Amino acid sequence: MAEDVVAALVAELGAHQVVSDPHVAASYAHDEAEWAPCGTPAAVVRPRSTQEVAATVAVCARLGVPLVGRGAGTGLSGAANSGEGWVVVSFERMNAIVEIDPAEATATVQPGVVNDDLRAAAAEKGLWYPPDPASSPWSTIGGNVSTNAGGLCCVKYGVTRDYVLGLEAVVGSGDVVRLGRRTAKGVTGYDLCGLMVGAEGTLGLVTEVTLRLRPLRQGPQHTVVGYFDTLAQAGAAVAAVAAAGVVPSALELIDEFCLRAVDEWKNMGLAAEGAVLLLGRSDAPGEAGIAEAQQILACFEGAGATFATRSTDSQEAEALFAARRLAYPALERLGPLLTEDVCVPRAQVPQMLERIEAAGRRFDTRIGNIAHAGDGNLHPLFIVPAGDEAAKARAQEAFEVIVDEAIALGGTVTGEHGVGVLKKRGAAAELGPRVLEMHQAVKSALDPLGIFNPGKVFG
Repeated sequence: MAEDVVAALVAELGAHQVVSDPHVAASYAHDEAEWAPCGTPAAVVRPRSTQEVAATVAVCARLGVPLVGRGAGTGLSGAANSGEGWVVVSFERMNAIVEIDPAEATATVQPGVVNDDLRAAAAEKGLWYPPDPASSPWSTIGGNVSTNAGGLCCVKYGVTRDYVLGLEAVVGSGDVVRLGRRTAKGVTGYDLCGLMVGAEGTLGLVTEVTLRLRPLRQGPQHTVVGYFDTLAQAGAAVAAVAAAGVVPSALELIDEFCLRAVDEWKNMGLAAEGAVLLLGRSDAPGEAGIAEAQQILACFEGAGATFATRSTDSQEAEALFAARRLAYPALERLGPLLTEDVCVPRAQVPQMLERIEAAGRRFDTRIGNIAHAGDGNLHPLFIVPAGDEAAKARAQEAFEVIVDEAIALGGTVTGEHGVGVLKKRGAAAELGPRVLEMHQAVKSALDPLGIFNPGKVFG
């Protein structure tokens, strides 16, 4: 079968578009999700146009070969992982910013455009694309759309789905469709565009996206720094900010273990002040921004911060947020790393942090914590010594317990990374049997041949 699909793809697209060398293909087999299973693809297709994507899907449909789309491979749930003998469609060559329209405040881009490249191009027009996953220097818009990615500023500005107006996709046996709209308003029919966002490639392959932009933020941002002795105190500060009615443009948490990992890598001197760091930020203009920052500071102090201040040094503030983005790669240097992505109501953040610590103790597992704390999106990080299978098994047990604890607190198993293969059990528990049947019915209706990323999310 592998030889048949490679021959058919080469005949349709040309040998220069199809990679079949197993050593090269293996480098496209998986994303960054530790321990998520994958197989070596039969071929990697690197299309340059929607027509070539459609031709690829038509070949796979005719031969019954599964396929999966891939951006930069920065995902953390295994959603972009290939199965054995699949076709991987890599969008690395479809990386054009088709148009930025200042009058309509929209951008139309191909899926291989890197998030930060779009942000830079929009800024040149006085516009801003808010979703900012920590992987924004490398992750692509197509991948962000696939998992409905979030980021640091999403507590105030929302996630990817909030900015997708319309898209072009290849579905079924190679049909090209346009979903959504380009207008500021539009309510025709079902929201099939929104359905594709966060579908993790299970319903089709997105080949172009039209995104809503905002005016570029003006003036200074106000950053509040707080150190706490315990995760529970930091969680209480997060809950206090929510209860005060403040909507910060970012509210991020980094625990002592993660701070020390960043320090040892980059020598930033962050861990000396205390155990847990909270970073709050307001981008409200003028006096309103100062007032918000003062409210955040009061919440930090009221929750027991050992040190809290409003930073007046913009370079220092940016360095602190850079450290937050560096936490994940800093921990990756220490050994195999499994990351969680649960999200709970903000009032439940203190309890959830306590339950994460309890799981670490129960299963004798080292868990670091970073979080988009302002919207309750927590990222426990499980660090396991390489080759220690017993430790790996304990970490996996702790992972599942934390998923269940999040659901018990009224939360969700994924806030921004997607379900992929790592969260399938938790997703089924969260959705329940009837809603799971509804998802499966949609999948069957839009992908009757079952070739789009089968076995992911709920399959």
